[in-house]
Amino acid sequence: MTAPNAPRRNSVKVTILGEEYTLRTAASPEETRAVAEYVDGAVREIMEMSTVVETHKAAILACLRIAGDLFEQRRRDATLAAQMQAMGDEIRPWLPPAKRYD
Repeated sequence: MTAPNAPRRNSVKVTILGEEYTLRTAASPEETRAVAEYVDGAVREIMEMSTVVETHKAAILACLRIAGDLFEQRRRDATLAAQMQAMGDEIRPWLPPAKRYD
């Protein structure tokens, strides 16, 4: 039995390197397919760029590259958030007291 507030799960068929997978996910089918296409492209790119022929090794290298991209984006997001906070702190004194949210 599913909990009343549990997210709805979609069953989505995707293809990666010619293999079909059925994924159960709370993400939309469109988003799931887009992610699968991205992963498929990343693995294919690794296989084309290197001497790696074993698909599982190419998949691991692609995952490492994708994870590296994620970590870099998180770092940029944190930097941007800190800059926005600093700007907010800088302009807060210029606002009327009722708008400062101290």
